[in-house]
Amino acid sequence: MEKIKLGYAPTRRNVFSAEDAQKYKKIVLQKINSFNLNIEIVDLEGINPEGLLYGDLECEEKIVEHFTNEKVDALFFPHCNFGTEDSVARVAKKLNKPVLLWGPRDEAPLENGMRLRDTQCGLFATGKILRRFNVPFSYIVNSSVNDIVFERGFKTFIGAANVVKHFRSLRILQIGPRPTDFWSVICNEGELLEQFGIELHPITIEEIKRQTNKIEKQDSDELQDAIQYIKKHLEAIDVEDQYIRKIGALKVAMKTLAVKNKCTAIAIQCWSSLQNAIGIMPCLANAILTDEQIPVTCETDIHGAISSVMLQAAALNEKPTFFADLTIRHPDNDNGELLFHCGNFPVSMSVEETPRLQRHFLFDTHAPGTHEGEVKGGAMTLARFDGDHGKYFLFFGDAQGIKGPFTRGSWVWVEVDNWPLWEEKLVTGPYIHHIVGVHDRVGASLYEACKYIPGLNPDPATPNEEHIKAWLRGEF
Repeated sequence: MEKIKLGYAPTRRNVFSAEDAQKYKKIVLQKINSFNLNIEIVDLEGINPEGLLYGDLECEEKIVEHFTNEKVDALFFPHCNFGTEDSVARVAKKLNKPVLLWGPRDEAPLENGMRLRDTQCGLFATGKILRRFNVPFSYIVNSSVNDIVFERGFKTFIGAANVVKHFRSLRILQIGPRPTDFWSVICNEGELLEQFGIELHPITIEEIKRQTNKIEKQDSDELQDAIQYIKKHLEAIDVEDQYIRKIGALKVAMKTLAVKNKCTAIAIQCWSSLQNAIGIMPCLANAILTDEQIPVTCETDIHGAISSVMLQAAALNEKPTFFADLTIRHPDNDNGELLFHCGNFPVSMSVEETPRLQRHFLFDTHAPGTHEGEVKGGAMTLARFDGDHGKYFLFFGDAQGIKGPFTRGSWVWVEVDNWPLWEEKLVTGPYIHHIVGVHDRVGASLYEACKYIPGLNPDPATPNEEHIKAWLRGEF
């Protein structure tokens, strides 16, 4: 997993204590390093004698060049005293990366009445000038480095920055057109490119067939690894070795094509042309790739693939996502819902130690390749990127795994705070029956990420926008 590169640019103003600015530069750096996040700090040491950002135009240019050369993904401007608002704004504007604004809370004035930093005052000034420069930014309430609001806000921002990083480089391998009957997954490839820079790399079912057959005939290490993984982690029920080999070959073929074409996600027409072409379902191959941080979505759902990459990035690429249908309400819980798909959920999520590899229980061909079983519960975030008529939204909310009746395929029952509200949003908004989940609470990071993606509107269900803002302010 690539580290998130954070440009660390502590700032000061010369009429306040230079000594205290140096002190807090080190305190803040030590604190954020203690969070043990997957980040690399790029600081200003060596750029000028102080390693701080202040009112020096020549130095600003050096900082911009330094951060550009280091390819930072985000910028953090802790105000170690009042700070220099115009310098912060110019550097942020030129780099066009997510920006975090915060400063440590001031101590009481000295006995002689003098104040060393006036950090909060400087934050008011910088916030205004960032707006003048049309620079979107995230803000943490003026607080101590040891306050929960600082840790919460910093971690949320890093998740948001990772979402933006992966969103801005999105390229999706599209395997086949959408299934004929699935009008709901229609997407506008031109708009995705024009508005967000998202690229699709389409290939045909015939092409994935050729690549799969080629790999199946060879005896590569990659194919053997895939076969051994399947045999080790799943119990094959009425699925012969020849089909396990073909499933492994399909997995390797999809990954090979994704890597070759620099794609970070895949959307595949999983039925029914594929079964006619190679005789298997791709569900398990999809599951294994998703576990390997190359999320695969069914029924050529491009917007679902975008959702998967965003949710995976919000969880700092530490947990896989799962792609599901919203199917039926819980028989005994009005806020419960069944998340299901034929057999594509990552194997690592299975409740059973050895989940089942089976033939498809629904389609007439009953082709082998579905991975069935219940998925672990716990805290989750569910999300869906979608749009129509040129407007795009990101729906998301918290869910919790609960007990429910047995069903077929890959499945988990979840409970939300207010299912009727969710259902209303999903039916009347630009959404469909597909949603993506991750076993983490990352709604706040998704919310913050939308600040840096022009044309994408956050659409939280529960918790709602005011709840998220209050949580980030540390009100509970």
